[in-house]
Amino acid sequence: MDQGLRDLDLQIGSLTLRQIKAVTNNFDPANKIGEGGFGPVYKGLLKDGTIIAVKQLSSKSKHGNREFVNGIGMISSLRHPHLVKLYGCCIEGNQLLLVYEYMENNCLARALFGEGPEKCQLKLDWLTRRKIRIGIARGLAYLHEESRLKIVHRDIKATNVLLDKNLNPKISDFGLAKLDEEENSHISTRIAGTIGYMALEYAMRGYLTDKADIYSFGIVALEIVSGTRPSF
Repeated sequence: MDQGLRDLDLQIGSLTLRQIKAVTNNFDPANKIGEGGFGPVYKGLLKDGTIIAVKQLSSKSKHGNREFVNGIGMISSLRHPHLVKLYGCCIEGNQLLLVYEYMENNCLARALFGEGPEKCQLKLDWLTRRKIRIGIARGLAYLHEESRLKIVHRDIKATNVLLDKNLNPKISDFGLAKLDEEENSHISTRIAGTIGYMALEYAMRGYLTDKADIYSFGIVALEIVSGTRPSF
């Protein structure tokens, strides 16, 4: 993993484990704000008053070191209003941590369905739901067509869309993302993602294009419009 990090042209900072323990009060359970594919996520407060979110790779995580490095490499080079901003990372001993911007309204799944420890479902009017759908679409358009790296996210779902204090959506969790090589019509790869959100040609044959993200976005759009989770 160290070699993988050296090979990356990271545009983020590096924090020590001691610093992260200080800002999260030693990973106090009271500061836990969620549980992602990597592991738990904690709220932290920097000395300058900036609130951050710290994602800690669990030893029981279904994602491994390769996915962790992949996530760092992908998101460190991306800048868009509808993508979560990565501030830094920490690799120390057996600790693997990502530090990124804090999103006041947690994830879209909690807003729509009250998922998570706090069961905090939000009342979203139609204009807000429309704003969220358009924001996700703009984030995907950037990944697929506008960024220097053409990226297929592979895990677009309500829990991977975070909401800021104004309910603007930001796509997160790039651990499963794949580069879309322009000279190829598709990528044949091992299947990874979330059942129910995966396009059939990808789920059944590993046939991956950016259309896989569009399919996933369609499922999320249905969730936003209906306010209910589809039966998979």
